[in-house]
Amino acid sequence: MKYLKENKFKIEYIYIIGILMLLISFILGILLGATSFNISKYIFDINTPEARIIWFVRFPRVMGSILCGAALSVSGAIIQGVLANRLASPSIIGVNAGAALAVTIATAFGFLGGWRLSLFAFIGAFITVMIVSLGAKRWGASRGTVILMGVAMNSLLGAMSSTVTTFMPNVSVMSNDFKIGDFSSVTYAKLIPASIVIIISIIILYTLANELDVLTLGDESAKGLGLNVEVVKVIFLMLAAALAGVSVSIAGLLSFVGLLIPHAIRNISTSESRHLIPLCALYGGAFVTICDTFSRIVFAPYELPVGIIMAFIGAPFFIFILYKGKGGHRNA
Repeated sequence: MKYLKENKFKIEYIYIIGILMLLISFILGILLGATSFNISKYIFDINTPEARIIWFVRFPRVMGSILCGAALSVSGAIIQGVLANRLASPSIIGVNAGAALAVTIATAFGFLGGWRLSLFAFIGAFITVMIVSLGAKRWGASRGTVILMGVAMNSLLGAMSSTVTTFMPNVSVMSNDFKIGDFSSVTYAKLIPASIVIIISIIILYTLANELDVLTLGDESAKGLGLNVEVVKVIFLMLAAALAGVSVSIAGLLSFVGLLIPHAIRNISTSESRHLIPLCALYGGAFVTICDTFSRIVFAPYELPVGIIMAFIGAPFFIFILYKGKGGHRNA
């Protein structure tokens, strides 16, 4: 009883810290930038250039980074749970690359923003995650094999995207910033439909937290408890694909968020889904926003794509996980 009480307090503190980090990252994202001025003086005067920078550049950018960080972190946690593989994440198993290919194709057809771009991204992400999921189930793939499948999918889908841009040079979406991940081109036209999908998907996933916990017990145990495993898996993968897909449509190929944040939350808190999902959303949003703010100010007035910062943090973390798990051959 004493342990449960202490754990409850620990969870509460972690929530409080996460909320504070998110608020601080939001405020810093609005305040800091290449252009310095007194924000309180201009924020309510929409006719000034300074106010336009606040409302049409910094605010959508910060909101985009918060939403994408939350979406990719929650998506990673869901994919790891469904595939029973703690090394899986949207960027590692090719989900982001599938969404990027679909976005490239959509752009080739003239869809440059709005809900149609998010829809294409979702379709590409969902097809990719289903291929990896079915392949893992059919071949009884180990954790390491699933990661190798993801590497192959990333290479194949990346080559297909490059082929499209080679034959259609006017498709500029697959620029270097898009391939690395960047928030400099976030607009309300992209942000509003994507934010609706992200918020609704996270809410639905939170209501399904108990089903996700049952699913992580294994297929046979879940079936024994009355869970329709195949249907539930498809629902979870659809929602995870929606989160990853719309994030790609906003910011491009952000890497390692869906791996790093769920691992960190499980280590400092719990694997219980009713806490894992909201905590991933909080810390994921704060982490990406802090990285994006840092990328804007560290070399100001020049700007570094945020994906570079995240790769410098995420790649060593992934290597550490591989080393700790001896190449991914332990049980999930």
